[in-house]
Amino acid sequence: MGDFTSGFWEIYISVLTIVSILACAVFLKSQTRAPVPGKVGTTGHVWDEDLAEWNNPLPNWWRWLFYITIVFSLVYVVLYPGLGIFRGVLGWTQVGQYEQEQKRAEAAYGPIYAKYAGMEIEQVAADPAAMAIGQNLYLNYCAQCHASDARGSKGFPNLADGDWLWGGDPKQIKETILAGRNGVMPPFGAALGAEGTKDVAHFVLSLSGAPSDSIRVARGKDKFMQTCAACHGPEGKGNQALGAPNLTDKVWLHGTGEGAIIETINQGRNNVMPAWKEFLGEQKIHVLTAYIWGLSNKSGAK
Repeated sequence: MGDFTSGFWEIYISVLTIVSILACAVFLKSQTRAPVPGKVGTTGHVWDEDLAEWNNPLPNWWRWLFYITIVFSLVYVVLYPGLGIFRGVLGWTQVGQYEQEQKRAEAAYGPIYAKYAGMEIEQVAADPAAMAIGQNLYLNYCAQCHASDARGSKGFPNLADGDWLWGGDPKQIKETILAGRNGVMPPFGAALGAEGTKDVAHFVLSLSGAPSDSIRVARGKDKFMQTCAACHGPEGKGNQALGAPNLTDKVWLHGTGEGAIIETINQGRNNVMPAWKEFLGEQKIHVLTAYIWGLSNKSGAK
C-alpha cells in the first residue's frame, strides 16, 4: 500500500488537475473565432439530404459561461483542498466541518440527552418526546440491519418480539448497544458426520414441536447432549450469558427447517453486533435503549 500513499500521487493529482483546467481554457479559445464575412460553411455533416451542421462560433453568452466555470474552478482549488499538495487557503477539511457540526449539535441537544440520562430507562420509554428521539436514532443507526420496523431479517434479530439472545432487560440491552456482541456457533459437521448432523437436526426440530423423524430424534438426543447442551442447555432452552439461542421457542435467526438447521450445524455461525459507545456516546444510547426496550414491552407485546 506504500505505493498509493507516497508523495508522488499528490503531485500527480495536482498537475493533472491544473493541466486539465488550463487545457479546457485553451480548447475553448481555439474554438472561438469570428466568422469571415460572406464565407460561412458547414462541417460537411448532412442528414436527410438538406439538414446541415453549420460551422458557426459559439454565442458569446455561452462562451463566457464556459470561461466563468474555468475561473470558478481555479478559485475553488485556491480556496479549498482540490489539489493533492495544496490544502487551500481557507484550511477547510471535511473532518473539521464534521467536528464543528457535532459541537453545534452537542450544544443544542446535549442538555436534552442529559435530562433523560438521569431517568430510568422505563421512565424514558414512557416519554413520547424521548421515544421520538429514540426512533430517529434507531432509523439512522440500527434500521440498516434490523429493518425500519425492528423485525429484523435472516441473520439479524427481531427486536420487537420479546425473544432475546443476550437478554431483554433494559441494562442488558444497553450493554449490547454499548459494547456490542459476538455470537459464535462453532461448526460440528466434521465431528458429527453427515448422518450424525442430520440426527441432531431432527432432535433440534423436535424441541420446538416441528415435524421430525422419531428414529433420528432418538439417535440425535445423545449427540446433542455431547456437542450442543454445553451452550444450549440439556433442554435446549439456550443461555443468554453466552448468546446461545433457545431452540424450543420456534424463533429461528437463520431460518427453520431441516436444511437450514443442518447448514448451521455443519458450517457454524458468527454474528457480530458492533459496539456503539464511542460513536454515539452513553447518553444517546440511553435513549436508544429505551426505544428498543419499548418495542417489545408495549401493551400486548409478546
